[in-house]
Formats: sequence, C-alpha cells, structure tokens
Amino acid sequence: MASSSSHKKDINWRGVDLNLLIAFSALMETQSVTKAANKLAIGQSAMSHNLSRLRQLLNDPLFERQGHHMIPTQKALELSVTVENILNLVTNELLQPSSFEPECFNGTFKIGLTDYAELLFAPAIFDAIHGLAPNSHLSFFNVDRHNYQAVFNEQQLDVVIGSMTNMGKEISSQYLYTEDHVCLFDSKATGLQAPITLAQYSQHPHALVSPDGQLITQVDNQLKHHALERQVAVGSRNFLTIRHLLKGRDLLCVVSRLMAQLDLFHDDLTQCPAPVDIADFDIRLLWLHRNATHPRNEWLRQLVAKTVIGQAKKLKQK
Repeated sequence: MASSSSHKKDINWRGVDLNLLIAFSALMETQSVTKAANKLAIGQSAMSHNLSRLRQLLNDPLFERQGHHMIPTQKALELSVTVENILNLVTNELLQPSSFEPECFNGTFKIGLTDYAELLFAPAIFDAIHGLAPNSHLSFFNVDRHNYQAVFNEQQLDVVIGSMTNMGKEISSQYLYTEDHVCLFDSKATGLQAPITLAQYSQHPHALVSPDGQLITQVDNQLKHHALERQVAVGSRNFLTIRHLLKGRDLLCVVSRLMAQLDLFHDDLTQCPAPVDIADFDIRLLWLHRNATHPRNEWLRQLVAKTVIGQAKKLKQK
C-alpha cells in the first residue's frame, strides 16, 4: 500500500488533462495537427500546444512529421487502445446518465411509512414493486412526523410516505391526495344510529388514535365552545388496537376515511360524518433532494406515487 501511495505522489497530476487524451485520440485518427484541430473545433496553435504537453507528460515524441502526415511512434500505438478505453469509460459510465433496469435489480428498496400509510398501502406497494423488480427486496420503516428526518438519514431511506409538514430544504415532496375523517362506532353496543348529533358525540366514551400519546386534541377545544366535553376512555398510537376495541363496546372513534374502508375487518361498524370540524390532511411522498435525479429513486418515486394514488382512489370508491 505504501508503494502504491508513493507512485501516486510521483505523478504530476496537475499535468493530467482529459482534453489531452481527446487531442491524442484526434491526432491518432487524423495524423494531422490541422485536421485534428478542425475536428475538435480549436485553433491549430492550441492543438500544437496540446501535442507539446502530451510529449512532456508521456516523455515521448508520440508523433513525427513525415510530409503532410504525423506518424505515431511505437509508444503512441501502444497507448492508443488504453486512451480509447479511458475515453469510452468516461463517456459511457461517467458522463452519460445511467438508467435503471428494475428487472435486473437485486438490491433493497427502503421505504418509510407512518402507521397509517403502512396499513393502507404496504401490500399494494409490495405488489407493484415485486411485479416489476422481482429480484428486489423491500424493507418498510416505521416513521412519524417527529422522527422521519432522522430515520431518513440514519437508514438511508429511498422515500417516505405520510402527512409530513415543515420539511427542510434537504427534503423534496410530491402531493398524493387529501384525507378526511369519519366517526366510527358499533351501533348495537352504543345504541347510536347515523348520523349522530354533537350531544351524542360528547355523551359517549371515545377511543382515540394518538401518535404522540396525548388524549386531548383540537376536538376538545371545539366542544368547550359549545359548553360540552368528552370522555376519552382509551388512547393508542396503533389504529389496529383502537379498531379492535370498537366492536362490542360503547366507544366512538374519529378515524381517517380510508382507514374505515379497509377490508381487514368484517364487523359491520357504522361510519358517518363527525359532528365537529376536523381538519383534513395531505398525504405526501418525500425524498432527499440530493437523490432527486438518481434513476433508481426516480423510478421508485413514480411507481410508489402511482400505486398510492390508485389505492386511495379505490378505497374512496367503496
């Protein structure tokens, strides 16, 4: 390793210029300083200067004039294949935008989702990706609006799906759809029928989906304006826990409309508009701005966005 490092230090890297290799290639092709200069659209004096720098860099005449032709030396002939390989490598691998072929990809896609987004979209996303990239692997990461930026960087996520706001400059996003809410309950256990009144809403115990563990929300502030209050009997950050509790119990719960439409349950709960104003929320697709032009990331974003929008539309039509 020390020897390799020593050799690198011995090379005059400041004298190495890609344009010199392009000039060498043109001279090999045309065997004329004038024609090589015309080919590269530079002056003849500039081409002569490039040849002089090449000779100094490679310590060889490289081309000798014979009449109107510049005849390559033996070293020039030996170097010609290497130079062409270098130029082809730079052109095809470094400067040309790479493409992504999903059918050949066997790496891992990392997608961050909130509990809400994972429950609604994970199966559809898996099917869409596996159908086009059958050799790939898919890893879902649980995120929320408080930790998603840290998880983005720590886990090197490709994209995140959720109702995120106040994103920094390092994060780009795409709007997917807007979600609203419904009130969900067991008619037999609660004795209620849709639609319900504000008084009924406040009189029955509530189950609350609470990502941050808080049992007081904007709803409670609205009820105060009507001289009403509600009893939150149970709260959980997990929608599935709350959903299981509703069957057979005197509980009301306000949930996103798409959550209420899921096929996971067949317990015939009743849903209706909530008698209080609850703000809608936007679902967005997020990615790191620095990865925006990467072909794999672009392909994944397009597929995930199409899948999520399609799944949301399908659930809304139920």
